[in-house]
Amino acid sequence: MKATFLKYGAASVALLISAAGGTTVLAQDPSAAQSSPAASTPTPAPEKKDPSIAQRKENQQDRIGNGVKSGQLTAGETANLESKEAAINKETRTERAANGGKLTGAEKAQVNRQQNQVSKQIYADKHNANTAHYGNNAVGQRRENQQDRIAQGVKSGQLTAGETAKLEKQQQGINKQVATDRKANGGKLNASEKKQVNKEHNQASRNIYNKKHNAATQPKAKKP
Repeated sequence: MKATFLKYGAASVALLISAAGGTTVLAQDPSAAQSSPAASTPTPAPEKKDPSIAQRKENQQDRIGNGVKSGQLTAGETANLESKEAAINKETRTERAANGGKLTGAEKAQVNRQQNQVSKQIYADKHNANTAHYGNNAVGQRRENQQDRIAQGVKSGQLTAGETAKLEKQQQGINKQVATDRKANGGKLNASEKKQVNKEHNQASRNIYNKKHNAATQPKAKKP
């Protein structure tokens, strides 16, 4: 019996037997020897797009809010960071207004560089030796409560960067006053000083409430 390989287009592999000549013919589709493009070429991974300006702002605020909540960022550090964020936001609004609501490619690149710089500072401030110590006392607990409320407002978008900067500067002023009074009194506050600090925290508390419930909000990025 003689075996002969021929190429046919009818089937990938077909076995034909010729009864007359006793010849076995194996037919093979030439397309079977060629791998399919879908099989040989892996599906490319989706391209990672740069985050939008709004998403970048939201990410920065989340990181700052987490640092405030954990005590990794002091009031002074937070005020400084939020002042820089507020300046970037103001610059972005000005450029959008001048360009019909959009940023040019060069302006986007500039904003991204500025956010990169702030991002590095957020990391450095959260990992340095400075932390917000509240203490196990009424004054310390009041400070912690205020910071928790500010952190929540930052993460929810109720507080803009500019509003947060002002609130944290107020907290920084109270903290400096408490530190000075303690130093002058052997590490403690007298009754009059405690009363004064409590009055200042009451004012700060009202400011936090008002800024969290006004019309100004931090725009949230649109989710894809």
